[in-house]
Amino acid sequence: MSEDERGAKALREGRTLTDMHMLVVRAYHAQTNYLRAQVAHAGLGPGQPKVLSYLAVHGPSSQSDIARFFEIDCAAVSRMFDSLLKGGFVRIFKGSDARMRQAELTQKGHEALAVWEAACDEADDIMLSGLTEEERQTLAKGLANIHDSFACLEKKETHGA
Repeated sequence: MSEDERGAKALREGRTLTDMHMLVVRAYHAQTNYLRAQVAHAGLGPGQPKVLSYLAVHGPSSQSDIARFFEIDCAAVSRMFDSLLKGGFVRIFKGSDARMRQAELTQKGHEALAVWEAACDEADDIMLSGLTEEERQTLAKGLANIHDSFACLEKKETHGA
């Protein structure tokens, strides 16, 4: 892009309403709204299904393991642990360090996760309808690349590289 083109783009007020980041944000919110409505009866709050998914794959896990995987702070996971415990979706126990809590799924947690995963399957069918297998693979690769670009940037900022 030439300097003149960059200057013209920088001066176009409101450009972020239709740029790539807004397309991603709007798609994310549309999917999130759909999924919340589909699983409201399961009793899960925002962010909780991903914790259940993580526990199903990894077994009993600490707050820090989950926080690191999802790139969120431990306090957010701690709050999710508390509400998931209160809802009967997980059991909490002390880890190897008395300060480290771990969680594991209960039967109710497995049942709620089944509801979530069925809704996600439906959401994927809706989201990807009209795309060829090649387009689906390209989209998946592109989204992974976007994540990796930001993850690399964050590592550079954190480590002063």
